[in-house]
Amino acid sequence: MTQADSVAARPRVAPFVHHHQRYESWFERHRAAYRSELLAVRALLPWRGQGLEIGVGSARFAAPLGVEFGIDPSVQMLGYARARGVRVACAVAEALPFAPAVFDYALVVTTICFVEDAAAMMAEAHRVLRPDGALVIGFIDRESALGRHYLAHKEENVFYRDAKFYSAEEVARLLGATRFADPVWAQTLCTPLRKLREIEPLRDGRGLGSFVVVRARRPRNG
Repeated sequence: MTQADSVAARPRVAPFVHHHQRYESWFERHRAAYRSELLAVRALLPWRGQGLEIGVGSARFAAPLGVEFGIDPSVQMLGYARARGVRVACAVAEALPFAPAVFDYALVVTTICFVEDAAAMMAEAHRVLRPDGALVIGFIDRESALGRHYLAHKEENVFYRDAKFYSAEEVARLLGATRFADPVWAQTLCTPLRKLREIEPLRDGRGLGSFVVVRARRPRNG
């Protein structure tokens, strides 16, 4: 068994393999929320350069955002990503199969909740980014209304049962500890999912929206 196969069998990853159709249906049932998240990520994602999504899944973000490469520990999910036009590799976030300084930006959308070691993931992102390259992370803020709801109902949710949620402050500390600089924050999904019918405008900062995006830079000398 390879490292990637081993991780794919772990509780945090396996539900996305075994319940793929249920996962995909979320994006259809919550189109306004999905598009709000896409636009929030798009606002902070670099428009040019070679990009990598860490934890690409079925490429629900990488494909529409034009991210060329993606990694995931699940061979099954990589098949869906490949079908959406993303070049993929089977790997874990904590051990990226790339040489140092080869990407202009790296994208992580909710994957931080499912990796075994978030600091190791960020360190690997730092390693494969070129100087002044950007790391963009989108996640559900644990302190938000939606984050608190997911925490309260973890045992009822096949996808989040074994997830580890982070607050925006914790993500900020992880970025600093892994030598990323100049974070820029944005947020969306201030409206409860059950009431959201239209794409929600992006807001600067953090602390109001349930879906938070941060972009930080790999310093030239860091």
